[in-house]
Amino acid sequence: MIYTIIPIENSHIKPLAALEKQCFTSPWSVESIADQLVNPLAHFLVAAAGSAVAGYIGTQEIAGECYITNIAVSPEYRRSGIAQALLTAAQEGARARGCSFITLEVRVSNMPAIALYSKNGFTVAGERRDFYTKPDENAYIMTKYFDKGAAP
Repeated sequence: MIYTIIPIENSHIKPLAALEKQCFTSPWSVESIADQLVNPLAHFLVAAAGSAVAGYIGTQEIAGECYITNIAVSPEYRRSGIAQALLTAAQEGARARGCSFITLEVRVSNMPAIALYSKNGFTVAGERRDFYTKPDENAYIMTKYFDKGAAP
């Protein structure tokens, strides 16, 4: 599988919206994704496999803190290292921009994602009750501190 990790471009917006619909029960709209192109706090990366969008990750950085908003890989490209590559690139970018940690919410039942985050040094920092809908489910808050002394 040959793919490259690149910053989001206008041409990626509609394919990302379609990927959102494939992967999430409450997908982001075309407009919401487009808004990220002009949001100075947003950093979205795309895994491009030729002209296809194989996956993407979105983050927002506020006051030295990095929040992963979404990560998705198209079903036909799963288990090929794309999620790992996107996560690595997002972490490297956040660290390079001076963030002290990176964090996200994940469904408590999403064992493949939890395993990926754990493998990358994220730990459960808390739980949000009834965070997700369709179906209703709690979320783990998983966080990775870049500076070992930064964790509370």
